[in-house]
Amino acid sequence: MTELEGLDLAALDRHLCDVGVPRSGELRAEFISGGRSNLTFLVFDDASKWVLRRPPLHGLTPSAHDMAREYRVVAALADTAVPVARAVTMRNDDSVLGAPFQMVEYVAGRVVRHTDQLAALGDRATIEKCVDALIKVLADLHSVDPDAVGLSDFGKPSGYLERQVRRWGSQWDLVRRADDPCDADVRRLHERLSAALPPQSRSSIVHGDYRIDNTILDAEDPTKVVAVLDWEMSTLGDPLSDAALMCVYRHPMFNMVHADAAWASELIPDADALADKYSRAAGQPLDHWDFYMALAYFKLAIIGAGIAYRAREAGVVDDTDKVGEAVAPLIAAGLSQLA
Repeated sequence: MTELEGLDLAALDRHLCDVGVPRSGELRAEFISGGRSNLTFLVFDDASKWVLRRPPLHGLTPSAHDMAREYRVVAALADTAVPVARAVTMRNDDSVLGAPFQMVEYVAGRVVRHTDQLAALGDRATIEKCVDALIKVLADLHSVDPDAVGLSDFGKPSGYLERQVRRWGSQWDLVRRADDPCDADVRRLHERLSAALPPQSRSSIVHGDYRIDNTILDAEDPTKVVAVLDWEMSTLGDPLSDAALMCVYRHPMFNMVHADAAWASELIPDADALADKYSRAAGQPLDHWDFYMALAYFKLAIIGAGIAYRAREAGVVDDTDKVGEAVAPLIAAGLSQLA
């Protein structure tokens, strides 16, 4: 296709020429994914392929969909053990596409989003090895020295947990319904998290949204990760928070947030097994793990509420946008961690 909503190919073509990206033939594009979250497009000409990401068309919330952060971390990690696509260009304003965007080289491979795609990887032993490889990449990310890759100012090195509790609590006020039936429990969990803040385990680069469908696996060998995607939530923070969110994504309620989610499948080891795998891969004890899991449940619940909010803003009322129903059980799971 030559034109897609949210992607002005003529303007993008002019920009690529202006910044010296080689071009060959007509610029075309295909929509890959998005709507509730960042929009992702495959952009290509006769010789090259790129992936472009931009914010959704409706219902933005503050601090989400940060194109500059995503682009900067991908560029910084290019020569580390963490596999990433090569950074190509980024604009953090509306001057080209009417919204910020970032573009990287296309990486061939397979993205596993749904349970049938997960099952197609092979037997349970193969899937287990795939999970081990994914967790090893997360541990490798957490071992990168931010100073060594130019990310010393990518976030504040301390106070991350307190900021996370405060930030996601404030996000709730932005996305909740008036007279929301979950409001009392959300505020109760927020209060418990605030009261139970542990010392930060250490500081590292964190992805902020790590699971199988935010990576690309080798097309022939699913036990090899060839690129990590979706870095807009990345910052400097507590690696155990990153690991706990990965574990919470294994919860069945994640299927309400991300329909038929591969990472919530019973073919994936359960949350306790994932946590143990991470601890061993990273050489990191899981001190105060109940807090980290409760915070992760809190974050996922607010993410779900945010998706439902954007659907309401866009006037979407079909069954696929009942993601708000996941909020109550996720908050309950968080409360049970800090009972």
